[in-house]
Amino acid sequence: MVLEATEMTLNTTELLAIPLLPLLGALTAGLFGWFLKERLSHIITSGSVILAAILSVHVFLQVLDGAEFYGNFWTWIASGDLVVQIGMMIDPLTTIMMMTVTVVSACVHIYTIGYMHGDPGYARFFSYISAFTFSMLVLVMGNSFFTLFFGWEAVGLFSYLLIGFWFKRDSANKAAMKAFIVNRVGDFGFAIGILAVWYYFGTVDYREVFAQVQGLVASGSTMSFLGWEMDTITFICLALFVGAMGKSGQVPLHVWLPDSMEGPTPISALIHAATMVTAGVFMVARLSPMFEYSEVALAAVVIVGAITAFMCATIGLVQNDIKRVIAYSTCSQLGYMFVACGVSAYSAGIFHLMTHAYFKALLFLAAGSVIHAVMSNQDIRKMGQLRKYMPITYITMLLAGLALAGIPPFAGYYSKDLIIEATYARGMGWTSEIAYYALMSGVFMTAFYTFRMFFLTFHNSDRVPAATKSHLHESPWVITLPLVILAVGAVVAGYWGYHYMNMADEVIVDGYFRNSIFVMDAHNSIAMLEMLEEDHTQSHFWLEYGAFVLAVLGILTATLMYFKETKVPAAIAKTFRPIHTFLYNKWYWDELYDFLFVRPIQKLGQFFWQTGDLRLIDKGMIHGGIIGTVKNGAAMLKNIQSGMVYHYAYAMVIGVFGLLTYLMLNA
Repeated sequence: MVLEATEMTLNTTELLAIPLLPLLGALTAGLFGWFLKERLSHIITSGSVILAAILSVHVFLQVLDGAEFYGNFWTWIASGDLVVQIGMMIDPLTTIMMMTVTVVSACVHIYTIGYMHGDPGYARFFSYISAFTFSMLVLVMGNSFFTLFFGWEAVGLFSYLLIGFWFKRDSANKAAMKAFIVNRVGDFGFAIGILAVWYYFGTVDYREVFAQVQGLVASGSTMSFLGWEMDTITFICLALFVGAMGKSGQVPLHVWLPDSMEGPTPISALIHAATMVTAGVFMVARLSPMFEYSEVALAAVVIVGAITAFMCATIGLVQNDIKRVIAYSTCSQLGYMFVACGVSAYSAGIFHLMTHAYFKALLFLAAGSVIHAVMSNQDIRKMGQLRKYMPITYITMLLAGLALAGIPPFAGYYSKDLIIEATYARGMGWTSEIAYYALMSGVFMTAFYTFRMFFLTFHNSDRVPAATKSHLHESPWVITLPLVILAVGAVVAGYWGYHYMNMADEVIVDGYFRNSIFVMDAHNSIAMLEMLEEDHTQSHFWLEYGAFVLAVLGILTATLMYFKETKVPAAIAKTFRPIHTFLYNKWYWDELYDFLFVRPIQKLGQFFWQTGDLRLIDKGMIHGGIIGTVKNGAAMLKNIQSGMVYHYAYAMVIGVFGLLTYLMLNA
């Protein structure tokens, strides 16, 4: 093993153990689960991830003291000029991701012990989620584009396996295929971007690439793509961002994310909170030294994020599946994070990623606790008054809802408001202006649909079917303990990150992110925001408190419609039936893709099958050609094989006569 490190203050054995422990647990449960049974399977996998979380926290504390690591361990690929090393880049950005991934994953592992108990694929599920955790850790800890790509594809693979975990369900298989295919579209662009990086920079190592970006831009390098002439750095960033759109569920590649609810609830929490969908946001923040040099790419990130934040929030207003409401919330909140990155407030985007991981995982796991209690029912219209039976789930879900809505002092208030304020301060023209209003409207809608779901589930009238009532009870401690742990994060993570960690500050040298994120002075929206707030000649009431006011109005509206005047929603839906139908059908994205891609491809496949395979190949070439020739030849040859001895003797005599004649003529 060859080690080339710029910093030796971190223990390499400890760093390697963090991703390898979940991998070891996954291999053990996957290969020997039949022998280990339930108890040992979850002890090994959960113990491995919990230990990885403890080590991640330890590394995080060391990085806080100034430790960093950038090193290579061994050569993975050596082909001509292409040399790919396996190594790690451990800095503040990496460690906050490591800690978030492992802590949330540890909670999900513990929760899974109770939730998946008795499932025939128990050990297999634990193997998958541990391998999923390993894949995400490789993605965030690697120091090159190829390790990024390996982790990127690995999380896609295990998301496919986990979404389709209950493979006997046709809906689960279709959802898994949908996720896999849509991500292949995004990953095609992602792969092109990485190949372009190697072509133009001659390396895939992060630091070596980042060191050359300014020179590439200064040289005026351009390239032609589909007849368009564009800056090389813009093409690379846009291609990479296409991958982020697929992986992080951004319009128009968002359609797979809500369907991922077909998988068991623990994996819904892991995908939507801390692993796969956050990969795109992390990638853009990690590659800030590249994105900062492309105004077009930054504008594209802002526009896509703003559209997703607004559109998915509108869809969440009318959904009735408890998990799908939360899923569309994830799409919307990811849009906030991308807007933050697009306005160069990368720290705000990662800050919101971290806080969102805790309260979104809590929302999903609390929803799973509810589903577990009501015997797998997910329709909030068939719930109500569950607070009487599930007090711990009720309280923790309330805390998560307040955090998501952005009510102080809960986590979402600090990170989401910072994104909105930075978007306003950045002033990119019409792009940031549209994004600002999209995010502000999203605040109201987020608060509304969150508490619509909350009131219909835990308050309102009792609509639980009689057959289910005897099963209503609070979940066991192995399910409620992770809820309590995540609730602590939903309450304090925002205050801790904002006031103690300086995660919202990119301009202070001693701020948390230090040199792990690059922002041009002309783009520094956080600095612009600070200058704007210091300008006492203008009133900043709406800038500072507008999001809070809208969140409160959203909660009050939900309270009025689903707690007080419960007949109002039906009347509104009836009055605005076309709008309600449009939103309920998710803006008809699935129908659009079905019309544009699915049906034409099916028809094309039908044509090749009926015309090409059956008629041309089977009937024409095979039956009419090859098979016909063989059959006719066999019919002629079978006459020779009569079985009569005198026929064979006659043939031998003719043969001898023919041979002698040949020899005489050629003597």
